[in-house]
Amino acid sequence: MNVISAFMVALVLLLFSAMLTLIRLLLGPTIPDRAVALDSMTTTTAGAMVIYGVITKQAVFIDVALVYAVLSYIATLYIARYLVKKKVGIA
Repeated sequence: MNVISAFMVALVLLLFSAMLTLIRLLLGPTIPDRAVALDSMTTTTAGAMVIYGVITKQAVFIDVALVYAVLSYIATLYIARYLVKKKVGIA
């Protein structure tokens, strides 16, 4: 198995993981569950962008994935702060 095939398998597994996370995002019983699913989705997407950048040998995808991950982290912090202030769905 060559390196590109291994990266393609990893990309398919990440996309499958993203589909499962999307189900949790849509069906999550509480708002914090949905927030965690959204964070997982963005992390999976960033990983898929990195793998796609390696497969196509275009470094711009890796740069975009890095910026996307940082913005996702900041958004997750704000969502968590909002949920704590509103005490939404926290047992």
